[in-house]
Amino acid sequence: MITLDKYLEASAAQHSHLCPRQVLGIRAALVATDLLELDTPCPDKRLLVISETDGCFTDGVRVVTGVSVGHRTLRIEDYGKIAATFIDVKQGRAIRVAPRAGVREQARNYRPEEKRRYFSQLHAYQIMPAEALFKIQEVRLTTPLRAIISRAGVRTECDQCGEEIINEREIRRDGLTLCHSCAGKAYYVAINELKPTKQD
Repeated sequence: MITLDKYLEASAAQHSHLCPRQVLGIRAALVATDLLELDTPCPDKRLLVISETDGCFTDGVRVVTGVSVGHRTLRIEDYGKIAATFIDVKQGRAIRVAPRAGVREQARNYRPEEKRRYFSQLHAYQIMPAEALFKIQEVRLTTPLRAIISRAGVRTECDQCGEEIINEREIRRDGLTLCHSCAGKAYYVAINELKPTKQD
């Protein structure tokens, strides 16, 4: 069994330092996988994690669980929240873990000798009981798990822009197959088309 210290070392090595949010990510992943009775790191695609932020917290989650965007076992729904939902794909059970309100202030009670809040949080988050540190909820997904996971390798083309759409992410409207951008859900607006400055 891998110890908390080993996860902290691994996260610090990957991230170039250790910060309080990484500790939260590591501890959240340990709590959730324990409740789901899953091994860590998860050796297959049985675990799906939906993180509500990018950055340090998610790096901590990754170190424990082994999930990744490339293996389609990690999704980012950037709500700007230090929280994640851990889903046992086989059982369909989902557990959301988030820090309790006021946890930063509570950290001082666990490490009162630390003068700086950052270090108080960094060290306290490692020793605080999970029930004091986290709000842990069993949740029901609002999108069916099958739709979230989809089928890898399924391809189609957008009838409007011609770009390929994979993993069943197309939108069907008025008899057309559209990508999210052409369906009006783009995160960008195209300005013009560019050519590479260097030729291969």
